[in-house]
Amino acid sequence: MRNAALMLGVIGGLLALLVGFFSYGYTEFVDKVGEIDGIAEQVDQVGLIRAVSFLAPLLAIAGGAMSKVRALWGGVLMLLSAGAMYYAFGFNVFTMFPMGFVALGGILAIAAGKPDEPKAHF
Repeated sequence: MRNAALMLGVIGGLLALLVGFFSYGYTEFVDKVGEIDGIAEQVDQVGLIRAVSFLAPLLAIAGGAMSKVRALWGGVLMLLSAGAMYYAFGFNVFTMFPMGFVALGGILAIAAGKPDEPKAHF
């Protein structure tokens, strides 16, 4: 389960990185060029979108990377990442796979209650 959590966290974090690049870039584009009626309009909470665009992939990749050794911490980080993505971006065609991978990785990491090595995280 820890290996699956690691892979899901890293892959989901990389997919979230693509969503984050687009979201941050979109807010910057609209700031520089201005709004275009019906095509490009600024989002309501620009600061939130920009912060989550940076932090969510970071939390997902870090949580996935640490889930092999510290499964509880890694799982919590991945679940925080998935929750932040859902709060900022919502559930849509571009976010369903990053959020799904990261959330499943977080659940698997937390469910790995009896680790392979003798040091438990509970």
